[in-house]
Amino acid sequence: MNETTRQMRQMRQIVVVGGGFAGTTLARALQHRLPAGWSVVLVSEESYTTFNPMLAEVVGASVFPEHVVAPIRQMLAPDGACRFVMGRVIAIDRAARTVRAETLAGVQAIGYDHLVLAFGTRANLALLPGSAEHALPLKLVGDALNIRNRVLQRLARIELEHDAALRRRLGHFVVIGGGFSGVELAGELADVLKSARRWYPRVQAHEPRVTLLHDGMQLLPELPASLGAAAAASLRARGVDVRLGAKARAVRADGVDLSDGGALDSATVICTIGTRPNPLVEQLGREGLPLERGRLKVLPDLAVAGAPGEPGGPGERGLWALGDCALVPNAAGGGLSPPTAQFAVAQAQLLAHNLVEAIAGRPTRAFAHRSRGLMATTGHLKGVALIGRLRLAGLPAWLLWRAFYLLRMPTLGRKLRLWVEWTWAMVFAADITHLRFTGTHEVDAPRAPALP
Repeated sequence: MNETTRQMRQMRQIVVVGGGFAGTTLARALQHRLPAGWSVVLVSEESYTTFNPMLAEVVGASVFPEHVVAPIRQMLAPDGACRFVMGRVIAIDRAARTVRAETLAGVQAIGYDHLVLAFGTRANLALLPGSAEHALPLKLVGDALNIRNRVLQRLARIELEHDAALRRRLGHFVVIGGGFSGVELAGELADVLKSARRWYPRVQAHEPRVTLLHDGMQLLPELPASLGAAAAASLRARGVDVRLGAKARAVRADGVDLSDGGALDSATVICTIGTRPNPLVEQLGREGLPLERGRLKVLPDLAVAGAPGEPGGPGERGLWALGDCALVPNAAGGGLSPPTAQFAVAQAQLLAHNLVEAIAGRPTRAFAHRSRGLMATTGHLKGVALIGRLRLAGLPAWLLWRAFYLLRMPTLGRKLRLWVEWTWAMVFAADITHLRFTGTHEVDAPRAPALP
């Protein structure tokens, strides 16, 4: 055991499970605020944080994949009382106050004095019949790259096909869900198909097309109706077939069945709706912690409701949750906090304060946060935004969206790289490189069968 490890084990520990917006913001806020003798251990399956609202831009080649992720180790101060462990937490032993994590060195037990659950949700591929087998999700960086490659593969395949019906099906991309992810993805798909088609001269202008299905009567239902209508108008101006009140009933290998009895022929269906709980939440629910809507119920100060008290001192409960895995009451206006990055960051900032107060035996505060605004892009140079009572559409909303995420990106170097890439994309055509990640030993292996 080296000296650093020995010192870490002698210190009292706050273990944070999850490397998303909530977990990394909390760890960064705590690392220089904890009293002597305390440290933070951040455990995450991935070594980076993904800026999920920017995944659609990876699909549209507006940015490269490495520009929408930030290495967790670079986000934490090397001289702070914070340690990062890359691993998947597979079990929580609340009696022994340990978490068990699968790491590169095998399964390891990590002890804690306070445990913070800050992991996200999983994509629910079982929400629609056939979606697990035939639809593409958009939840991870790998999903975005997979969709981007599928778009380029479809265009290349159309050039080689002679059957008109098959060409139409190959060129038809259906997006299910009219929320933020679906709207942004539909806009990016329309843009990249239009931009890339010039390099596929045998693909006719009418063949690549995008359809957006939304079962409600307004896109972006979290925004005012006028902005939802503006988003729909912007997408339709780009050639997207926006279908409101259209509910998908099932996904097939060659299309989508609709609840009204209709059907759409499509070789590529992308599903942006539905999430399911992290398996750890389900485990804790079976052990008696209260769940609602697949999320852990927490008290106003973000302590998990019903968790046993921590005997270390007054005010210490020992088990906390925030972000997508938690059902957080919001004292500002009542109701519950939405599972968005903005609220996850605000919860993390409050929990950093509450943990310091709990360690000192002082009262904690209730979570209260008012939304600073909601934004969505609808394609290149277009977007919608609600900032307080101010409603924006078009170029101003698009610029505001980019400015917000540019400021959220950690480190000056990453901000500069992203700004340069965005500026480049405003002038030059989207990149059409299809990355197969073929290793040397795979070069002469038989190719996979053609996509349906």
